[in-house]
Amino acid sequence: MILSNFLNILFPESCFCCENNLLDNERCICTSCRLKLPLANYHFDNNQTLNKLLYGRVPLVLGTSLFYFSKTGLVQNLIHNLKYKGFQSIGTELGLWLGTELAKLDAYREIDVIIPVPLHKAKLRKRGYNQVFNFASEIAKALDSPLIDDVLLRVKKSSSQVKKNRLRRVLEVTTKFKVFDFKKLENKHILLVDDVITTGTTVESCYNELKQIPNIKLSLATMAFVN
Repeated sequence: MILSNFLNILFPESCFCCENNLLDNERCICTSCRLKLPLANYHFDNNQTLNKLLYGRVPLVLGTSLFYFSKTGLVQNLIHNLKYKGFQSIGTELGLWLGTELAKLDAYREIDVIIPVPLHKAKLRKRGYNQVFNFASEIAKALDSPLIDDVLLRVKKSSSQVKKNRLRRVLEVTTKFKVFDFKKLENKHILLVDDVITTGTTVESCYNELKQIPNIKLSLATMAFVN
């Protein structure tokens, strides 16, 4: 503890939202930014926003996002640091946050398995990690459900979504994923986990493959929703 405090003095950790130094009792996000983050928290009031977004494309049982996403906002800073700067602890922290809340709700305790949206192997090799994995892993621990990341795989590499408008994203619903072991997921309630949802095309692409599995139910949890 003494050594840790000494190192914090010499090399203080910074908030991934505002870049100010963190206090000893703060992790990843300073208290000030935690209070300013735009919470969506759809799970608390059975909000149907994601269900409506995916209506007619994906029959969601449950759908939630932790935050609202906006350009140049605090949430964008978090996601950018997670995806492009290598700070995987952000995924862990957000997974702890959302997982703790979902574990309090009966509906989410009926989830059987957690599946993080996969990266293509080329992008995984380049980045070195799937930015959703730690987030999904902490949710899985909180719900006491297994995380399965070897059944739904991405077989088509996609270009970055950052500069695409909504129309281009919608038009890109092609077969990007493939299911490799149906039996692992038969009769399961799956919680699909992703970072940011905009138009829902990625979720739709995943569902188009998952729906081939007998008697599944699908729910969704994301870090943020582009409102």
